[in-house]
Amino acid sequence: MTDTILRMSGITKTFPGVKALQDVNLEVRRGEILAICGENGAGKSTLMKVLSGVYPHGTYDGDIEFEGEPCHFSGIRDSEHRGIVIIHQELALASNLSIAENIFLGNERAKHGWINWNETNAAADELLRRVGLNESAVTPVIELGVGKQQLVEIAKALSKDVKLLILDEPTAALNDADSEHLLGLLRGLRDEGITCVIISHKLNEVMGISDRVTILRDGKTIWTDEIENLSEEKIIAGMVGRSLENRYPDHEPTIGEEILRIEDWTVYSPTQSDRALVRKANLTLRRGEIVGLAGLMGAGRTELAMSVFGRSYGVNISGKLIKDGKEIQARTVREAIDHGIAYATEDRKRYGLNLIEDIKRNVSAAGLSKLANAGWVDGNEERKVADEFRASMNIKAPSVESVVGKLSGGNQQKVVLSKWIFTDPDVLILDEPTRGIDVGAKYEIYTIINRLADEGKAILVISSELPELLGICDRIYTLSAGRITGEVPRAEATQESLMTLMTKEEQEVAP
Repeated sequence: MTDTILRMSGITKTFPGVKALQDVNLEVRRGEILAICGENGAGKSTLMKVLSGVYPHGTYDGDIEFEGEPCHFSGIRDSEHRGIVIIHQELALASNLSIAENIFLGNERAKHGWINWNETNAAADELLRRVGLNESAVTPVIELGVGKQQLVEIAKALSKDVKLLILDEPTAALNDADSEHLLGLLRGLRDEGITCVIISHKLNEVMGISDRVTILRDGKTIWTDEIENLSEEKIIAGMVGRSLENRYPDHEPTIGEEILRIEDWTVYSPTQSDRALVRKANLTLRRGEIVGLAGLMGAGRTELAMSVFGRSYGVNISGKLIKDGKEIQARTVREAIDHGIAYATEDRKRYGLNLIEDIKRNVSAAGLSKLANAGWVDGNEERKVADEFRASMNIKAPSVESVVGKLSGGNQQKVVLSKWIFTDPDVLILDEPTRGIDVGAKYEIYTIINRLADEGKAILVISSELPELLGICDRIYTLSAGRITGEVPRAEATQESLMTLMTKEEQEVAP
């Protein structure tokens, strides 16, 4: 008989105007890795917050049983006391504290009110060895990359004698090496008898690590099945309610004249003034063309984009920007916008949006001058513009007064795009435009990108996902160690050929 460690029955959770979960049922077997998949807004994170006590008992309908006993969690401490630990997509670490301090924060190794630091650091070191993190326990968390911080969160969970570990999009911000290390660690924890629930949009990872998959759609349970019965295509069909035979919409480009040329572009680090992050980069963009920029982490992709956009990153920047055949100066973000250049950041929550403001204010933020008269913004016109974008971009929200921080990732990304499209740019730089977004929302974003290209805009897409670049771009540049190492037409590009160019050694690409 199957040993069920967790059973959630008839879970219904309602927010004002929205039923986030409706009669959801979930069973998790002891010692398995269960993946929960669904589009943004399907209710995955909400369900896990119900389980962990973030949404306490009494704020939802339905029953939770853990290890055969009914549970009424009033907060996170209650669920952690039972051995249920959740690691959110936005990591909850105190950056200025050490690794050891973070691991035992709220669970200090103390006696008579005094912390035993020798015991604390020794216990932390042991946990770090267990998760495969080769760092000293006294290292400040602020010095760690995102992948290592994720391991600190898992070490923290292990310090609480975790029985059920929940991870919400654990690899969304990780590179391939860090992702593989993390997934290997989860397999090891499963072998130790720790049960894991993983929420992920990366279907190749779901297929590679899960024992079973549960699909949520529109706040309802659709089905649960064994991984050997599944394919990526079947998971997608369950998530979106239809088959996505082609994950990239068909598009026939109409490519016009050159609109922007970047010549001999060089950018130095703001913290290491002798270190060049981008070196003599040359690339061109044409009207109606979608151009990709591929490179490994640290290759200089974002640094190149941000420096072109009003020199918003880097120092000692040199080179030329030639737009419509004339050299331009884009020394500030305002000058870049005035010259028709827009940049949608890879970190929409930190830099792209004001999460406590509504859709209306976010859409108008970069183009307020278009709505102002004698220094006053026309509120009616602002609302009208936002309503038009809400309709044309299919932003799923009750109204343009909805707070952006409460939208799903896909809808937040549409708000970011709306903000920059409202400035009416000729050149739109999109940095990781589909990061953390489900396959259905990705398809919508791709359709929007195609539409913008058909309007005659030049689009530069930066992405860590090579299939994405191959699926939507007309031409792809590769970047390695800050240098452009190749320019490949879509028809000739493969993942293998791009990776070869992305990993060229410095001496191979020196001018």
